[in-house]
Amino acid sequence: MNACLNYCFYGAGSAAEAVVKGMLDKKIAQPEHIQMINRSNQARLQELENRYGVSASNDSSLTNEWLSRADVIILAMKPKDAVQALQALRPNIQEHTMLLSLIAGLSIATIQRIVGPCAVVRTMPNTSSTIGLGATGVCYSTEVGKTQYAIARTMLEAIGIVVEVEEKDIDAITGVSGSGPAYVYYIMEALIEAAVSEGLTAEQAESLVIQTVRGAAEMVRITGESPAVLRQKVTSPGGTTEAALKVLHELHVNEAMKTAVAHARARAAEMGERIGSEL
Repeated sequence: MNACLNYCFYGAGSAAEAVVKGMLDKKIAQPEHIQMINRSNQARLQELENRYGVSASNDSSLTNEWLSRADVIILAMKPKDAVQALQALRPNIQEHTMLLSLIAGLSIATIQRIVGPCAVVRTMPNTSSTIGLGATGVCYSTEVGKTQYAIARTMLEAIGIVVEVEEKDIDAITGVSGSGPAYVYYIMEALIEAAVSEGLTAEQAESLVIQTVRGAAEMVRITGESPAVLRQKVTSPGGTTEAALKVLHELHVNEAMKTAVAHARARAAEMGERIGSEL
């Protein structure tokens, strides 16, 4: 369905690369139908061109042509560059164009205020998308038709799971799964440090922690049981796990995690407001 469509990535960072890699790995598109542009980093564009066989350039005469004929334009620039980039993009929007945004905080209303009414898909992927294990939240403008909806879903499913939500919940997804990998890495760092402080080597500690986190996630996925149920199953009364969990409870780790997610959500909303205030 998507093989002959043209996809233009406006921005060439890690998020854009993750989607390109997923699309090519799943054979959703051929390299000749994918173009990538950025403002000035030609070395990065050359790197992506060499790695994936896509077309990449920041030459304005060429990029304007790519944008004008694109069926899907993926907005992957930095939030601080979004308004200027969208203003420059506006003349290239065609009746059939769909915009798919990867930009944290950037609302559908703000995008349409700049480029006019058009089909917009707002997403929030995470860094695990680079290995095809991403978790992406998505919502759609009313202009997105059935075919465009299918195109967007297929693209996003190439990098992991997709959860559809109302737009008001996208910032919450930013706080949970968008920033979530960093929370897990933070906990892994702490576990490794704890293991080393108990006498294990750094290599031993890292191997054990990686496999422990991987196994725990897979247990939830494969068994279908909730984390709460699985936690209870490994917590014997008076045992070692209970002793450890008691400390985490006393240190209010649960409340700290809720607060962290709330702050990330608030920051995403603030970024969106800041972008909107530039108009």
